Amino acid sequence: MKSCLTLRHVSFEDLGTLAGILAQAGFAQRYVEVGIDRLVGTDIQACDLLVVLGGPIGVYEEQAYPFLVEETKLIGERLRAARPTLGICLGAQLMAKALGANVAPGPEKEIGLAPLDLTAEARVTPLRLLEGIPVLNWHGDNLDLPQGCERLAFTRLCPVQAFRKGPNLLGLQFHIEADAHRMESWLIGHTVELGKANVDPRALRNDIARHGRMLQQTAHAVFNEWLDGLET
Repeated sequence: MKSCLTLRHVSFEDLGTLAGILAQAGFAQRYVEVGIDRLVGTDIQACDLLVVLGGPIGVYEEQAYPFLVEETKLIGERLRAARPTLGICLGAQLMAKALGANVAPGPEKEIGLAPLDLTAEARVTPLRLLEGIPVLNWHGDNLDLPQGCERLAFTRLCPVQAFRKGPNLLGLQFHIEADAHRMESWLIGHTVELGKANVDPRALRNDIARHGRMLQQTAHAVFNEWLDGLET
């Protein structure tokens, strides 16, 4: 079987619906719990696919979270080899930093469901399927476009919502992997952040219930097409 290694930063921000997609595509899956498990000695470089998930810290908080130094270095080594890598939220920010781009706090938190603006470059990628689909944003940091990458999507608050470098490297600031049936764990786990951002969990819960099924169906199509296009 093909292998997928996933770097996870908090337990409830997992592969979500992407886990089933990967299983159907023939990937054996394993999590590495960042900050707990040792990163050196894992198969970050050798696995067929690396997925780097989200989390409530910033890539620039290396003094507070020293593991970020090693994590960024190892991700960078894989990216330079153009090995298939998907970064989501914090994962996309780690990819951007590893590729030499700046990551910093944005003008305000972007939390909630809303459609993206797609670039012309996105029209020939799987992200074209997200046209008009409300996606879940849950971030406060923005990233600059790494050199040699294509910008695929943006919003008013976030100039780079998605980027890619060739067919194998894809960074998404938003969450299309989140399982609508398990989002209560996000609302509980991020309650402090929601309060500080003045986001009502009741409104967010209602939006997830309203759009979750459509988002999940679209995510399946996006991820399956991206996986089919990987060059190994």
